[in-house]
Amino acid sequence: MDFIFMLTRQDRTVEDCLAVFEEIRAVGVTHIGFKDVGVDRPTLEALNRRIKDSGALSYMEVVSTSREEVLQSARTAREIGIDRLMGGTELDAVLEILEGSGIGYYPFPGLPVGHPTQLGGTPELVERQCRAFVERGCPGVDLLAYRATEADPLELVRAARRGLGRRGELVVAGSVDSPERIRALAAAGADAFTIGSAAFDGSFSPRKGLLRSQLEDILAAADSGPGLQQAASVG
Repeated sequence: MDFIFMLTRQDRTVEDCLAVFEEIRAVGVTHIGFKDVGVDRPTLEALNRRIKDSGALSYMEVVSTSREEVLQSARTAREIGIDRLMGGTELDAVLEILEGSGIGYYPFPGLPVGHPTQLGGTPELVERQCRAFVERGCPGVDLLAYRATEADPLELVRAARRGLGRRGELVVAGSVDSPERIRALAAAGADAFTIGSAAFDGSFSPRKGLLRSQLEDILAAADSGPGLQQAASVG
């Protein structure tokens, strides 16, 4: 599977994200992301540029809760030129904003609420939505499996995999904090996962102190499953 390192804690981009990126750029993480909240627009632009200049793919995850904030985040994503936009639920409007941009859009299936985001919804709903998202041209989805409030997380992953079929890519975000969870996600059919807080707070490898060590251990644990395609876009 692929590991997407999120420069985030508690669902917000860390304020010193530019310095952190310089600290870890030699580790070899090839998928790096951030949230649409936590820092200002110029910082997001600079961060995105540095990620892409390093040869990594850039991701922005939408955790804003209002419709207008979500759409503004999609406009920002297009304007600063990220590679992939994740999250949000305003499918039609976001796809319209991104049309022709080459940005892959991975929406949230289920019923995400609040910030930090929790996920409502049944496996049946997730499966149905994932099938519809792929039919609309989305390359995949961003599933908050371990934030689930109504269903078993791995049941949601398996349901999403059924809905996406072989074409769609399944990214699992939120509360992935151990090698055991990574192995379980791979077995259930995930293509990638995100980790932010568990790397920053040292909980992934609690006997190690350096952020670099956390990332190296996460990369080692991720060495299973097919991973993401290097190019996935809509429009």
